[in-house]
Parts: sequence; structure tokens; C-alpha cells
Amino acid sequence: MPDHEKRVLLREKDLPKAWYNLLADFPEPLPPPIHPATKQPIDPRDLERIFAAELVRQEISSDRWIEIPEEVRRIYAIWRPTPLVRARNLEKALGTPARIYFKDESHSPPGSHKPNTAVAQAYYNKIEGIRCLSTETGAGQWGSSLAFACSFFGMECKVFMVKVSYHQKPYRRSMMHVWGASVWPSPSPETDCGRAILERDPECPGSLGIAISEAVEVALKSDDTHYTLGSVLNHVMLHQSVIGLEAEQQMKEAGDFPDVVIGCVGGGSNFAGLAFPFLRHKIAGKDIRFIAVEPKACPSLTRGEYRYDFGDTSMLTPLLKMHTLGHSFVPPGIHAGGLRYHGMAPMVSFAAKLGLIEATALYQRECFEAALTFARTEGVIPAPETSHAVRGAIIEALKCKETGEEKCILFNFSGHGICDLGSYDRYFAGELTDFELPQDNIRKALAELPQIG
Repeated sequence: MPDHEKRVLLREKDLPKAWYNLLADFPEPLPPPIHPATKQPIDPRDLERIFAAELVRQEISSDRWIEIPEEVRRIYAIWRPTPLVRARNLEKALGTPARIYFKDESHSPPGSHKPNTAVAQAYYNKIEGIRCLSTETGAGQWGSSLAFACSFFGMECKVFMVKVSYHQKPYRRSMMHVWGASVWPSPSPETDCGRAILERDPECPGSLGIAISEAVEVALKSDDTHYTLGSVLNHVMLHQSVIGLEAEQQMKEAGDFPDVVIGCVGGGSNFAGLAFPFLRHKIAGKDIRFIAVEPKACPSLTRGEYRYDFGDTSMLTPLLKMHTLGHSFVPPGIHAGGLRYHGMAPMVSFAAKLGLIEATALYQRECFEAALTFARTEGVIPAPETSHAVRGAIIEALKCKETGEEKCILFNFSGHGICDLGSYDRYFAGELTDFELPQDNIRKALAELPQIG
């Protein structure tokens, strides 16, 4: 890559024609979802009550490649392929010999990586005759992405937004309304689950687990409504692989290859999207480090246990083998709302168990500081979630400064922070505090987990 160039751009014809499925290359089988009543592996047909049949097929598929429908690729082309950017200004500011690249997923209309799966999920539900999709959202990136996708297919969209984020991120709500979605602060009086929680705790700030319960309940009560999830599940990891597949092509054009791959993690989708296509090279013997960066306030990978747990607070979902803080866990209202989930994607959790990836947890203030450094050198304002990946990349680049190693660092810039400027205002006002989850909170939540052999 010539010294004067920063961006590697692919053409529309270079859009991947198939998603990559890491399940085909794991050295061991992924533990299956368990039915909570029978404690046996769940019959995939049971999942078709709330998911599109094709998505259920993808959820359990071990095919290495799954074709991307032409209609999905047509909508992807509104913003994809996204740029790979050499962060030369950041490198200079840090005085590091490291080469830093970021895959810029902020170019989608909602401003994040989330439409990569939202469009696919809306498409498969539409062709199966589903009229409405229900979902949860934390910071609003997923909710706005699903609203965007539903608008293309003429579908109704119902979003339960974690209450603390509902008030912190008003412009994400506005985006959802622009694309025609209905949005409720969760817990809400719209569902049995929400009413029960509000009766116990009228001031409950909400959690992704609670919002999932509300969205699943809505789907279960209506024959023309399906539930969609923006992270965690295998088919979501699959759809996000377009990020890493494009990045592979772009790194080749740049004449480079990553030594370190980094992404922030809440449920795991943006990290998986970038990392999983490269992870197959590590499995084949290539020396690459993969670093998943999470908040200290919600440290499922670094301090949770690898166990079977429910994906939601009301225990409506199947049991998933994952790193978890416990389904009853209600996280503090940090500004990285998309990283406040109690569990981690089973595939990401399994990769950690196998020693293929490593995890680190960071405070929110150091991540905001890193975001400012990035914005003042590279120009783009990171979302609070994305700032964790930025900080992770800076940490690795500064290590190279100490050792003199000229490593190639690649991270996923999962979304911009234009709808999160209120968080930056609070940072400048000194109102953001660092929070490290007390072990007692984790212990209490984990005590409620089901015992599965």
C-alpha cells in the first residue's frame, strides 16, 4: 500500500456472494441449545414458532458457505462494500511502528454493522409471509437497523428499547420512527413480562434480557409476528461475516495481513463479523491474535461462567452454552448500551473456551479518552461501544511502541457516535464514572442458573 494512501475500496461487484460459517471449521462441535423442560437438545422445528425456517436452518448448519440471496445483496449495495482504512494519523499521534487498519462499518444508513443481519432476517421472514417483526435493542443500533430493513420489505417493526438507553439515546428512537417502527421503553406495560417487572420495581432501568423477554412474548402471542435478534445467535454471526470477508480482500490489496484482530463485544456480532473469517486461518495454523474487548461493568467473557443459561430474563428462550453473568443480571447504565448483555454469543464463547480468542475488560472513561484521540486524528466520532475496540487497538499499538515491533493491527469500527453526542457531553462535564461490577452481583445472578450436566 503506497505511503500516501489511506483507504482500500472494493467495487460493488466485489460484494461477497456467500456468508462464511465458522461452525464448519471449529475443531470440536458447538454445544447445542437445550430445551429447558426436557434438558435435551432442542428440536429445531420448535424454533420455527418465532424464527423464520431458513434462519433456523442456518442456525444449525455446518455448511462452510451459505449463499447470500440476490435481494439481500442488492440492499447491501446501498452501503457495501465498506472501506478499509489505514489509520495513519493515529499511528503518527501514538508514535507507534504498528500499522493500524480499521474496517469502517459506520457507512450503513443506520450508522453501524447491524443492518448486515437485519436485512437478511427481514428478507427471510418476508418470503415466509410474516407481517411483523419484534425485537429488543440496547443503544438503538440494532433497533434502528431492523426498522431500516423492515421499511424495505413493507413490514411492521416493534422494538423494545432498554429504558435507560431509551432516555439516553433519543435520536436513535427518532431513527426508528423515521423508518416506521413502534418503540417502547423496556420494561413496558405492553407485555405481561414488562408489567410484572414494573410491579416489582417501577424504577427498573431495564436490561437486554428483559427487552428480549418482551419481544419474544409479543411474537409468541401472534401468528403473523416473528422475533429477531441482533446478536448472539449463530445465524447472526454468519450474516456479519461479510465484514471479515471484505476485509480479507482489502488486506490482500493493501499487501498486508493482520497480526492482531480486535473488536468490541456485548453479544459478539461485530467482533465475530470481522474475526471469524480470519479465525479459520488461525485454526489452519497461522499465528494471529484475536482480542475481544468488553466493559468492566458487564464482563461476561472475562468474569462470567461458561454454562447453560437462558437468553432472556423471563426464561422464555432455549438454554444456550455461553459465557454468562446470569439471566437475572441487570447491568449499570453505562453509555455503551450495546455492550450491556448478560451473555456472550455461543460461538464467541466457544472460541474463547478453545483458546482461539482472548478477552479483556476496560473502563468506560479510558474508552471515551481513546475515542477522542481517534476522532481528533482520524475524524470519525466512534460510538461508545466502538470506543472499546479503539482503546484495545491503541493499547496494542503502544505495546509495539515499547517493543519496536511493526505489527499489523486490524479492528472493527462498528459504528459512529453521532447519535451518542449526549454521552460525550456527559464525559466533558465529568459526569461519567468508571464502574467495575462487584463479584457479589455476579455470584447472586449465577446462583439462579439452571443445573445442566
